[in-house]
Amino acid sequence: MEQKIIEILKKMHPTVDFECEEHLIDDGILDSLDIVTLVTELNAAFNVAIPAIEILPSNFNSVQALVEMLERLDDV
Repeated sequence: MEQKIIEILKKMHPTVDFECEEHLIDDGILDSLDIVTLVTELNAAFNVAIPAIEILPSNFNSVQALVEMLERLDDV
């Protein structure tokens, strides 16, 4: 799951080291348009619906945060 998320993010920003970056939102690496694109890509890649209530900076600040959100949504 983690590698697929990194692959999706790399398509958006090829120069960012997503494996180490932990402040994607806080540091302005991902903007609102990136989040919309990312939600769409994650929905398609993992066959999960990310509800609006989950679109919080804390859920998108790192690859690990994205993994945790997707795992939580998969358990629902």
